[in-house]
Amino acid sequence: MGLLEWRFGYVKTIIKKRMLLQPKKTKYKKIQKGKLSKFNFRSNKLKFGNVGLKATKSGTISSRQIEAARQAIVRKLSRKGKLWIRVFPTVPVTAKPTEVRMGKGKGAFSHWSAKVNAGTIIFEVAGISQNIAITAFKTGGAKLPVKTIVLF
Repeated sequence: MGLLEWRFGYVKTIIKKRMLLQPKKTKYKKIQKGKLSKFNFRSNKLKFGNVGLKATKSGTISSRQIEAARQAIVRKLSRKGKLWIRVFPTVPVTAKPTEVRMGKGKGAFSHWSAKVNAGTIIFEVAGISQNIAITAFKTGGAKLPVKTIVLF
């Protein structure tokens, strides 16, 4: 992870080496879980590319899973075309160690995740044929914990 530094009431993450997707600074270290809505009407259309990967179920996707899917898609595209990532992990997830009793406060920071509603476009690609894009998105979608479909 990175080191945490207090500056003007905000938590700022200092990155030592190439890290996964994470926000530069956040107002709070830990947040409440909240709820996921069933369907998303805002980011459910293609905006940048001509082929996209769309979530059909709601869930949370960690920054590691986004990066794993991105690497699989880029490998199948053989570095041609342009890929857009439409989700960003802004939710800090906490976890308590195993075999720890209930109580004594919230757990320590574990990883960053993104809340994805059903209907959200996760990845988009342009400048590549549809057949290659479909196979790339099928392999990338296998790395994600939500059900996905290819949209074109």
